[in-house]
Amino acid sequence: MTADPADDTRTRILRAALDLFAEHGYQRTSLRQIGERLRLTKAAILYHFPAKEHLLSALVEPLLVDLEALLDTARTQPVEQARWTVLEGWVDVMLAHRRPLGMLFHDIALVGRGDTYHRLMEVAMRANDLIAGPDAGRRERVLATQAVAACSDPIVFFVDVSDEVLRADMLDGVRRLLTPAAADAAGPPGAAGPAGAAGPAGAAGPAGAAGPAGAAGPAGASIADRRRRPGRPRALGREQVETARRMHAAGTHSVDAIAATLGVSRATVYRHLDPE
Repeated sequence: MTADPADDTRTRILRAALDLFAEHGYQRTSLRQIGERLRLTKAAILYHFPAKEHLLSALVEPLLVDLEALLDTARTQPVEQARWTVLEGWVDVMLAHRRPLGMLFHDIALVGRGDTYHRLMEVAMRANDLIAGPDAGRRERVLATQAVAACSDPIVFFVDVSDEVLRADMLDGVRRLLTPAAADAAGPPGAAGPAGAAGPAGAAGPAGAAGPAGAAGPAGASIADRRRRPGRPRALGREQVETARRMHAAGTHSVDAIAATLGVSRATVYRHLDPE
Protein backbone atom coordinates (compact mmCIF):
# COMPACT_ATOMS: atom_id res chain seq x y z
CA MET A 1 0.00 0.00 0.00
CA THR A 2 1.34 3.37 -0.97
CA ALA A 3 1.35 6.27 1.48
CA ASP A 4 -1.32 8.90 1.10
CA PRO A 5 0.28 11.96 -0.57
CA ALA A 6 -1.30 14.37 1.93
CA ASP A 7 0.04 12.36 4.88
CA ASP A 8 3.46 12.14 3.25
CA THR A 9 3.62 15.91 2.77
CA ARG A 10 2.54 16.49 6.36
CA THR A 11 5.26 14.14 7.62
CA ARG A 12 7.88 15.90 5.51
CA ILE A 13 6.79 19.27 6.86
CA LEU A 14 7.06 18.04 10.45
CA ARG A 15 10.49 16.54 9.82
CA ALA A 16 11.77 19.75 8.25
CA ALA A 17 10.26 21.84 11.04
CA LEU A 18 11.97 19.69 13.66
CA ASP A 19 15.32 20.06 11.90
CA LEU A 20 15.00 23.83 11.53
CA PHE A 21 13.70 24.37 15.07
CA ALA A 22 16.70 22.39 16.33
CA GLU A 23 19.11 24.45 14.19
CA HIS A 24 17.69 27.93 14.71
CA GLY A 25 15.10 27.71 17.49
CA TYR A 26 11.35 28.00 17.17
CA GLN A 27 11.27 31.77 17.37
CA ARG A 28 13.82 32.28 14.60
CA THR A 29 12.31 29.78 12.17
CA SER A 30 9.64 30.98 9.76
CA LEU A 31 7.11 29.04 7.72
CA ARG A 32 8.80 30.44 4.64
CA GLN A 33 12.10 28.78 5.65
CA ILE A 34 10.34 25.46 6.15
CA GLY A 35 8.72 25.80 2.74
CA GLU A 36 12.02 26.68 1.07
CA ARG A 37 13.70 23.60 2.49
CA LEU A 38 10.94 21.42 1.05
CA ARG A 39 10.40 23.47 -2.12
CA LEU A 40 6.84 24.15 -1.00
CA THR A 41 4.99 27.44 -0.88
CA LYS A 42 3.99 29.00 2.41
CA ALA A 43 0.39 28.38 1.35
CA ALA A 44 1.14 24.66 1.09
CA ILE A 45 2.48 24.67 4.67
CA LEU A 46 -0.58 26.56 5.90
CA TYR A 47 -2.86 24.01 4.24
CA HIS A 48 -1.59 21.39 6.69
CA PHE A 49 -0.75 23.66 9.63
CA PRO A 50 -2.81 26.89 9.80
CA ALA A 51 -0.29 28.49 12.19
CA LYS A 52 3.28 27.83 13.27
CA GLU A 53 2.23 26.86 16.79
CA HIS A 54 0.27 23.97 15.23
CA LEU A 55 3.60 22.53 14.12
CA LEU A 56 4.82 22.67 17.69
CA SER A 57 1.66 20.94 18.93
CA ALA A 58 2.02 18.20 16.32
CA LEU A 59 5.64 17.60 17.34
CA VAL A 60 4.58 17.27 20.98
CA GLU A 61 1.76 14.84 20.16
CA PRO A 62 3.76 11.56 20.05
CA LEU A 63 5.35 12.39 23.41
CA LEU A 64 1.93 13.10 24.91
CA VAL A 65 0.42 9.91 23.53
CA ASP A 66 3.21 7.78 25.02
CA LEU A 67 2.96 9.49 28.44
CA GLU A 68 -0.82 9.09 28.53
CA ALA A 69 -0.49 5.38 27.71
CA LEU A 70 2.10 4.99 30.47
CA LEU A 71 -0.18 6.61 33.06
CA ASP A 72 -3.16 4.52 31.94
CA THR A 73 -1.09 1.40 32.61
CA ALA A 74 0.18 2.59 35.99
CA ARG A 75 -3.21 3.57 37.39
CA THR A 76 -4.33 -0.07 37.39
CA GLN A 77 -1.41 -1.17 39.57
CA PRO A 78 -0.82 -1.19 43.35
CA VAL A 79 0.56 2.06 44.77
CA GLU A 80 4.25 1.18 45.03
CA GLN A 81 4.34 -0.63 41.70
CA ALA A 82 2.51 2.25 40.02
CA ARG A 83 5.00 4.78 41.42
CA TRP A 84 7.98 3.02 39.88
CA THR A 85 6.17 2.15 36.66
CA VAL A 86 5.62 5.88 36.18
CA LEU A 87 9.18 6.86 37.10
CA GLU A 88 10.97 4.25 34.99
CA GLY A 89 8.52 4.63 32.14
CA TRP A 90 8.81 8.43 32.25
CA VAL A 91 12.58 8.19 31.77
CA ASP A 92 12.17 5.73 28.91
CA VAL A 93 9.56 7.88 27.13
CA MET A 94 11.71 11.00 27.49
CA LEU A 95 14.73 9.17 26.10
CA ALA A 96 12.66 7.82 23.20
CA HIS A 97 11.71 11.41 22.32
CA ARG A 98 15.08 12.86 23.21
CA ARG A 99 15.66 14.99 20.12
CA PRO A 100 12.27 16.74 19.94
CA LEU A 101 12.23 17.09 23.72
CA GLY A 102 15.54 18.94 23.69
CA MET A 103 14.41 21.16 20.85
CA LEU A 104 11.04 21.90 22.43
CA PHE A 105 12.22 22.33 26.01
CA HIS A 106 12.35 26.11 25.92
CA ASP A 107 9.46 26.51 23.46
CA ILE A 108 6.86 24.33 25.12
CA ALA A 109 5.17 27.36 26.71
CA LEU A 110 4.46 28.60 23.19
CA VAL A 111 1.97 25.78 22.70
CA GLY A 112 -1.38 27.61 22.90
CA ARG A 113 -3.56 27.20 25.96
CA GLY A 114 -5.80 24.86 24.04
CA ASP A 115 -6.11 21.10 23.99
CA THR A 116 -2.36 20.43 23.92
CA TYR A 117 -1.67 22.72 26.86
CA HIS A 118 -4.44 21.16 28.96
CA ARG A 119 -3.27 17.67 28.11
CA LEU A 120 0.27 18.56 29.22
CA MET A 121 -1.05 19.87 32.52
CA GLU A 122 -3.24 16.80 33.01
CA VAL A 123 -0.35 14.44 32.29
CA ALA A 124 1.85 16.23 34.83
CA MET A 125 -0.87 16.20 37.50
CA ARG A 126 -1.68 12.53 36.94
CA ALA A 127 2.01 11.61 37.18
CA ASN A 128 2.40 13.59 40.42
CA ASP A 129 -0.66 11.89 41.93
CA LEU A 130 0.56 8.39 41.09
CA ILE A 131 4.06 9.05 42.41
CA ALA A 132 2.91 10.76 45.59
CA GLY A 133 0.32 8.07 46.34
CA PRO A 134 -3.15 8.34 47.88
CA ASP A 135 -3.69 10.73 50.81
CA ALA A 136 -0.27 12.29 50.20
CA GLY A 137 0.63 15.40 52.16
CA ARG A 138 2.36 18.52 50.94
CA ARG A 139 5.88 17.15 51.34
CA GLU A 140 5.10 13.95 49.45
CA ARG A 141 3.58 15.95 46.62
CA VAL A 142 6.61 18.24 46.49
CA LEU A 143 8.89 15.20 46.30
CA ALA A 144 6.73 13.72 43.54
CA THR A 145 7.08 16.92 41.52
CA GLN A 146 10.85 16.89 42.06
CA ALA A 147 10.96 13.24 40.98
CA VAL A 148 9.28 14.02 37.65
CA ALA A 149 11.82 16.79 37.05
CA ALA A 150 14.63 14.36 37.92
CA CYS A 151 13.27 12.01 35.26
CA SER A 152 13.11 14.74 32.61
CA ASP A 153 15.51 17.67 32.90
CA PRO A 154 18.87 15.82 32.67
CA ILE A 155 17.91 14.60 29.19
CA VAL A 156 17.93 18.20 27.98
CA PHE A 157 21.12 19.31 29.70
CA PHE A 158 23.35 16.25 29.23
CA VAL A 159 23.02 15.85 25.49
CA ASP A 160 26.39 14.13 25.07
CA VAL A 161 25.68 11.33 27.57
CA SER A 162 24.45 8.03 26.15
CA ASP A 163 20.89 6.83 26.80
CA GLU A 164 22.10 3.88 28.88
CA VAL A 165 24.37 5.91 31.16
CA LEU A 166 21.91 8.75 31.58
CA ARG A 167 19.03 6.38 32.34
CA ALA A 168 21.03 4.69 35.10
CA ASP A 169 22.09 8.02 36.61
CA MET A 170 18.58 9.46 36.52
CA LEU A 171 16.92 6.44 38.13
CA ASP A 172 19.63 6.29 40.78
CA GLY A 173 18.98 9.94 41.60
CA VAL A 174 15.22 9.54 41.87
CA ARG A 175 15.63 6.48 44.11
CA ARG A 176 17.82 8.54 46.42
CA LEU A 177 15.13 11.20 46.50
CA LEU A 178 12.17 8.94 47.24
CA THR A 179 13.47 5.85 49.03
CA PRO A 180 12.83 5.83 52.81
CA ALA A 181 15.91 5.58 55.02
CA ALA A 182 16.29 3.72 58.29
CA ALA A 183 14.70 6.51 60.30
CA ASP A 184 11.49 6.13 58.28
CA ALA A 185 10.84 2.52 59.16
CA ALA A 186 7.15 2.88 58.40
CA GLY A 187 7.81 3.61 54.73
CA PRO A 188 5.91 2.26 51.72
CA PRO A 189 5.39 -1.49 51.41
CA GLY A 190 8.42 -3.34 50.14
CA ALA A 191 10.86 -0.57 51.03
CA ALA A 192 14.12 -1.95 52.40
CA GLY A 193 15.87 -0.60 55.47
CA PRO A 194 19.21 1.11 55.95
CA ALA A 195 21.22 -1.25 53.77
CA GLY A 196 19.42 -0.36 50.56
CA ALA A 197 15.80 0.48 50.02
CA ALA A 198 13.62 -1.05 47.37
CA GLY A 199 13.23 0.60 44.01
CA PRO A 200 11.33 -0.67 41.00
CA ALA A 201 10.18 -4.28 41.40
CA GLY A 202 11.99 -4.40 44.74
CA ALA A 203 15.42 -3.64 43.35
CA ALA A 204 17.78 -2.30 46.00
CA GLY A 205 18.68 1.37 45.88
CA PRO A 206 21.83 3.08 47.17
CA ALA A 207 22.60 2.82 50.86
CA GLY A 208 21.52 5.78 52.92
CA ALA A 209 19.32 7.19 50.16
CA ALA A 210 17.20 10.21 51.02
CA GLY A 211 13.58 9.55 51.99
CA PRO A 212 10.47 11.68 52.40
CA ALA A 213 11.50 12.87 55.83
CA GLY A 214 14.80 14.11 54.46
CA ALA A 215 16.99 11.50 56.14
CA ALA A 216 20.39 10.31 55.01
CA GLY A 217 21.63 11.00 51.48
CA PRO A 218 24.78 9.90 49.65
CA ALA A 219 27.44 8.47 51.98
CA GLY A 220 24.94 8.66 54.86
CA ALA A 221 25.04 12.45 55.15
CA SER A 222 21.71 13.93 56.23
CA ILE A 223 20.07 16.79 54.36
CA ALA A 224 20.50 18.93 57.46
CA ASP A 225 24.24 18.16 57.49
CA ARG A 226 24.53 19.05 53.82
CA ARG A 227 22.71 22.32 54.40
CA ARG A 228 25.18 23.27 57.10
CA ARG A 229 28.10 23.04 54.72
CA PRO A 230 28.99 26.65 53.90
CA GLY A 231 28.87 28.03 50.38
CA ARG A 232 28.32 26.45 46.99
CA PRO A 233 30.79 24.82 44.61
CA ARG A 234 33.30 27.34 43.30
CA ALA A 235 34.00 25.48 40.09
CA LEU A 236 32.12 23.55 37.44
CA GLY A 237 32.98 20.26 35.80
CA ARG A 238 33.57 20.10 32.05
CA GLU A 239 30.02 18.92 31.26
CA GLN A 240 28.53 21.60 33.53
CA VAL A 241 30.61 24.29 31.82
CA GLU A 242 29.39 23.11 28.42
CA THR A 243 25.80 23.07 29.70
CA ALA A 244 26.13 26.60 31.11
CA ARG A 245 27.56 27.91 27.86
CA ARG A 246 24.83 26.27 25.77
CA MET A 247 22.10 27.72 28.00
CA HIS A 248 23.69 31.17 27.85
CA ALA A 249 24.22 31.05 24.09
CA ALA A 250 20.60 30.01 23.51
CA GLY A 251 19.46 33.19 25.24
CA THR A 252 16.71 31.31 27.08
CA HIS A 253 18.17 31.47 30.61
CA SER A 254 19.45 34.34 32.69
CA VAL A 255 22.71 33.93 34.60
CA ASP A 256 20.63 33.60 37.78
CA ALA A 257 18.64 30.76 36.23
CA ILE A 258 21.80 28.99 35.04
CA ALA A 259 23.33 29.32 38.52
CA ALA A 260 20.20 27.91 40.13
CA THR A 261 20.08 24.98 37.70
CA LEU A 262 23.73 24.04 38.32
CA GLY A 263 23.73 24.83 42.05
CA VAL A 264 26.51 27.40 41.94
CA SER A 265 26.85 31.15 42.47
CA ARG A 266 26.34 33.80 39.79
CA ALA A 267 30.05 34.64 40.08
CA THR A 268 30.99 31.05 39.27
CA VAL A 269 28.77 31.08 36.19
CA TYR A 270 30.21 34.40 35.00
CA ARG A 271 33.75 33.11 35.50
CA HIS A 272 33.14 30.11 33.29
CA LEU A 273 31.26 32.10 30.66
CA ASP A 274 34.22 34.46 30.21
CA PRO A 275 36.40 33.47 27.24
CA GLU A 276 39.57 31.74 28.33
